[in-house]
Amino acid sequence: MIVLGIESSCDETAAAVVGDNGVRGGGAVLSNVVYSQLEEHRPYGGVVPEIAARSHLSHIDGVVEQAMTDSGLGFGDLDGVAATGGPGLIGGVLVGMMTAKAIALVHDAPLIAVNHLEGHALTARLTDDVSFPYLLLLVSGGHCQLLDVAGPGQYTLYGTTIDDAVGEAFDKTAKLLGLPYPGGPAVEAAAQDGDPDRFRLPRPMTGRPGCDFSFSGLKTAVARLAERTLTAPADERPANERDVSDIAASFQAAVAGSLVDRTRNAIRRHGETHGLESRTLVIAGGVASNQYLRNALTALTDEEGLRFVAPPPALCTDNAAMIAWAGVERLRLGLTDDLDFAPRPRWPLDATLKQGAA
Repeated sequence: MIVLGIESSCDETAAAVVGDNGVRGGGAVLSNVVYSQLEEHRPYGGVVPEIAARSHLSHIDGVVEQAMTDSGLGFGDLDGVAATGGPGLIGGVLVGMMTAKAIALVHDAPLIAVNHLEGHALTARLTDDVSFPYLLLLVSGGHCQLLDVAGPGQYTLYGTTIDDAVGEAFDKTAKLLGLPYPGGPAVEAAAQDGDPDRFRLPRPMTGRPGCDFSFSGLKTAVARLAERTLTAPADERPANERDVSDIAASFQAAVAGSLVDRTRNAIRRHGETHGLESRTLVIAGGVASNQYLRNALTALTDEEGLRFVAPPPALCTDNAAMIAWAGVERLRLGLTDDLDFAPRPRWPLDATLKQGAA
């Protein structure tokens, strides 16, 4: 089974061809092409939706063509065409979905509309031998959730952020410290030489029952600390590299402390539901690329006796291989979509929640 995947929910235009266990032995990424709009958005310090949509429109055809060429296959070899149907910036989602619909229609292939978050959620099954059910920590620029993953389309939300996502907190911290965009990698790099114990920052929600997250208070604390500690204006930093590194390290440690605490609660709840049937924690999403956070969660799973799985960093950030793989998983179950599928700016994984929830 071979599926073409298209991803265009934010600022990467991506296409990939992925095969299941019946193709070349195991889940195989036959091609994976990503056009990054990073330089187009860097001057603005964040993603500009109008610029993103226009860039997707300009590059989508070439990216799809390159993915097919790299795979060595033709459109007639495809068993399905998958594309992100949401959530995301609706202009970009529309571009990718309309492209997928056109390919599916012309080549008489099934269409699979994939929830972008499900792409992240199932990536570990492409890269590692992970069986359902498992516990998922999904951390990205727009999302921070803990979920029970029982199968494609079968998700139970344990907890989510009540305000800001962890990736947004990284971006805001980078801006406060005068570090470049994107903020996540910049903060991680600065923190490598920093002292995480120099500044005591809050670890939001730590010690409370449940699995929800909060990061707005941590962002405020970093802003006050930066104003108090750094003498240069934000657009001229880093003025004192030691202070910047120590704040970055202290912030990263606070995030890790919060994630570990909330995930520990989720492990308890997951164990009550599944017992020994499920002993795996998967981390996914762009923030899952952060090695410090991976190390902290590895220590937690070692303590709790769980297996820890994190996909390669290139498959944590937005990519089309994860969309194609989710397409493979859904196609196996006969879960396809009509050509009148309407893209969704919001689309929660937990089907019991309203579509406007996340």
